[in-house]
Amino acid sequence: MMPTNSLQRMLALATLAVSGFVIAGCGHAAQGAVTSEAAVPVRVAPVASAGSASISATGTLGAKDEIPLAFKIGGVVSSVSVDEGARVRKGQSLATLDLREIDAAVAKAAAGADKARRDAARVERLFKDSVATLAQSQDAQTARDAAEADLRAARVNREFAVIAAPSDGVILRRTVNSGAQVSPGTQILLFASASRGAVLRVGLADRDAVRVRDGDLAVVTFDAFPNREFRGRVRQVGASADARTGTYAVEVAVVGGESLPSGLVGRVVIGTRPAAGDINGPGVVAIPAEALVQGAGDAGVVFVFDAASRRALRRQVTLAGVEGEHVLVRGLSEGTRVVTAGSAWLKDSARVEVKP
Repeated sequence: MMPTNSLQRMLALATLAVSGFVIAGCGHAAQGAVTSEAAVPVRVAPVASAGSASISATGTLGAKDEIPLAFKIGGVVSSVSVDEGARVRKGQSLATLDLREIDAAVAKAAAGADKARRDAARVERLFKDSVATLAQSQDAQTARDAAEADLRAARVNREFAVIAAPSDGVILRRTVNSGAQVSPGTQILLFASASRGAVLRVGLADRDAVRVRDGDLAVVTFDAFPNREFRGRVRQVGASADARTGTYAVEVAVVGGESLPSGLVGRVVIGTRPAAGDINGPGVVAIPAEALVQGAGDAGVVFVFDAASRRALRRQVTLAGVEGEHVLVRGLSEGTRVVTAGSAWLKDSARVEVKP
């Protein structure tokens, strides 16, 4: 059973947090309960595993793979057929060099390879008739092989004189126009591939980065889409800190993020996993103290946010203990979001509006 003084302290914290939020955001409703038609402003937080607490951070949305596209060789740009924001398909031609000089180089290499093959065949016949020496035969074969290698290289240069989309995706940036003289490797386009989706890139301090693991669940929100929340999952955690900022790069894969504009600033809440050997037992999760609206003995009440209906659902939970500023409970699953502010004005199935 949870100690009475700990529970009372948690309920006091919850009451203060809820009251402050409602007074600030809903002063007009202070005289009575909000009508069922009006959406009650609330804040929510994800349920975390016992032994851990959620981590919040701000980052920038972008494709998992952002590829600078360039020509392998230099030359004059003949055409750039796409603009920024264009969505393209795999294999679609995006830009081309002036091919006159390049095609001439391929033709020259092909002619040289044909001559080298004839020379090698003629010397081979002479060698069989004991007219040519072994060294002459070997030199002719070497010249033939070198000419054929030159032809293959010329054809590769010809192939990479046209930039094609490596996969389905979108053009993020166009840096060169038709008629420009470019050197090998000059970026022509910045391409965002859709093959591995979109990620929110954030920087975490060391104390938070060591608690994050690949696969941790997350919830992402954007100011540009105030009424939408996106599910996410940690995809990559940096192995070393950035030399300039001292933070560790973390990438959160955002479900449905590939349809959003690149560069959006988003907020993420990551629910970290428990440490090995969690002593709290199966089914125990941690919720912010402010989420607990009632508690007596081992029984408690919280409001759960249902994203599909945009409503707050009243849930009974079993109290299991206290962990810092979190209450340990049974009866909720990881990834569930609980109301942390605004619950004083809620009733079961009340319509709510999530505030950042």
